Amino acid sequence: MMEKKKEIFDYKTALLKAQKYCAYQERSQQEIRNKLYEWGLHSEEVEAGISELVSADFINEERFAIILAGGKFRIKHWGKVKITQALKMHKITPYCIKKALQQIPDNDYENKLIQIIEKKRASIVGKLTPLKLKKLALFAQSKGYESDLIWKVLKAENKL
Repeated sequence: MMEKKKEIFDYKTALLKAQKYCAYQERSQQEIRNKLYEWGLHSEEVEAGISELVSADFINEERFAIILAGGKFRIKHWGKVKITQALKMHKITPYCIKKALQQIPDNDYENKLIQIIEKKRASIVGKLTPLKLKKLALFAQSKGYESDLIWKVLKAENKL
């Protein structure tokens, strides 16, 4: 099996390629930084390229954070804890993380948690024991929901 040869680009070519890469899909600064290093640019060139892309509005951290948070919530049904972790992996600032999480309506958020719990509960056979309730809570936590909200929903659903 032949290994794919890494292409090394000059600054202008890499910048044009990065513009196309950003135009195709919203990207974080960290993703672009990694790509530019991968394409053989040096740190001064990478940082200059990032600032050019930001000033030309190809990269916008806040926009990226809002899109990622909305997508992970709507499509993968992730909770705010898991979304925050994903944004931190992209090295998004706390301000942008907070802004992105504010875009998720509290009503929708709680309703989605209720749906997740009800769907999982349907797969549980027999009487809902404290152990089974704990398993439901752990499942919802694994999806990234906050434990206090999970227990609030479980108590309301099961009249505990």
